[in-house]
Formats: sequence, C-alpha cells, structure tokens
Amino acid sequence: MNEYNATYEEIQNYIKKKYGRNVKSCWIAHAKEICGLNPRKSHRRIGKRVYPCPDEKLPWMKDAFKHYKMI
Repeated sequence: MNEYNATYEEIQNYIKKKYGRNVKSCWIAHAKEICGLNPRKSHRRIGKRVYPCPDEKLPWMKDAFKHYKMI
C-alpha cells in the first residue's frame, strides 16, 4: 500500500468528476473501514455509524482508492 492517503475532499472531487455524483464523507469513512484502511473516528460520532456507505456506491469508493493508490 501507498503511504499517501487522499483527502476526503480529493476523493469526493474524483467521484464527482468521474461519476457526476456527490458522496458523503461518512460513506468514505465506512468504505475505508471495509477496505481495511482504518479511518480516524470523527470527533462528532457517538456510538454506531449512522450513515453507512450504500452498497451501490461502494464500487465508486474502491475506484477512487485505487486511483489514489490507497489499495
């Protein structure tokens, strides 16, 4: 794995440009967990994840992670 981790904004911009859709930062965090990238827990999060990444958007996240050589 690469040591560079793209910012959430970079990932959001990549997905917006390639797929024409907006994604939530909480979806990115959940996708990172799924891919074993260990995101930091938000200081605003209490308890379980409220907005997990929808299954249909997970391929977009993985594509962005691969684009930025995170996986």
